[in-house]
Amino acid sequence: MTVAQALAAAQARGLDRLDAQLLLGHLLGQPRAWLIAHDGDVLPAETAAAYDALCARRAGGEPLAYLVGVREFHGLPLQVSPAVLVPRPDTETLVEWALELLAGELADCTEPQLVDLGTGSGAIALAVKHRHPAAAVSAVDLSEAALAVAQGNAGRLGLAVDFHAGTWFAPLAGRRFDLVLSNPPYIAEADPHLAALQHEPALALTPGGDGLDAIRAIVAEARAHLRPGGWLLLEHGWDQAEAVAALLRAAGFDAVGTRRDLAGQPRCTGGRSPG
Repeated sequence: MTVAQALAAAQARGLDRLDAQLLLGHLLGQPRAWLIAHDGDVLPAETAAAYDALCARRAGGEPLAYLVGVREFHGLPLQVSPAVLVPRPDTETLVEWALELLAGELADCTEPQLVDLGTGSGAIALAVKHRHPAAAVSAVDLSEAALAVAQGNAGRLGLAVDFHAGTWFAPLAGRRFDLVLSNPPYIAEADPHLAALQHEPALALTPGGDGLDAIRAIVAEARAHLRPGGWLLLEHGWDQAEAVAALLRAAGFDAVGTRRDLAGQPRCTGGRSPG
C-alpha cells in the first residue's frame, strides 16, 4: 500500500483528510508536506497495519490528540492523554482576557499572583506563564493523573508553575490572588453532546445536574482568595453566560462581563472583586 492509497482508505472509512494525514505523519515521523511529496512511496507492512488500527480508533470517535499524544494550545505543544481534557481553541479566549488584564488593569502588580483551577493538561496556566513570565502561577487539579501530565508539560516547556492536588481552592488556604482562572466542568448531565465526548474524562466535562455546580462552588469561595481589585474569569457553556454573570453579581463582584469565542458564542464570563 502506498502513502496515497493509505490516505484514501482512511478517508473512505470516514476520516477527514487532515486527520488522515496527521495520523500517518505521526507514525512516519514526517510532516504533511512530506506525505504529499512521497505519495507514491510504499509503506512497510507493519506501518500500514499500525495506521489501520489508528484510523479505526479515530473513526470510533477517539480524539486525534490522544492518538498522536500532543495538542497545540496558544502556540505551545502540549502532551495530552486520556487523563486530561483535550485543550480547545475556544479556551484561548480565557487566556487572552487574562493577558489583557495583566497588561492593563493589573499592570501595576510587579509579580501578579495567578491560579488556574482544574488545570488538566496545564494549558491555561502554561500559556499565561509563557506570555507573562513575571506572573507567579499556581495550578490545581483533583486528578493526580492530570497533574502528572501538566507537570510533564511544564518541565518540557521550561515554565515554572506551582502545582497542587485538591478541589478548587482547598489546597490554597490563606492565599490570595490577583487573578483566578478556571475552565471547570460545565456540561449539563442531560446534554446530548456528552455522548460524543465519551473518550475524555467525565470529571473534566460535567459536574452533573444543570452543569453549574462547579462554577457555583468556585464563585462562592473566590472573593476570599482574591486581593481587592482581583479578577475571576470562568469558561462556561454557550448558553450559560447569563446564569454565570448572575452568580458573580450575587457574590458581590463588579465589572461583570462576557467574552465571545472564535465562533462568536458567549464563552467566558468574569468579574472583579471590589476594593
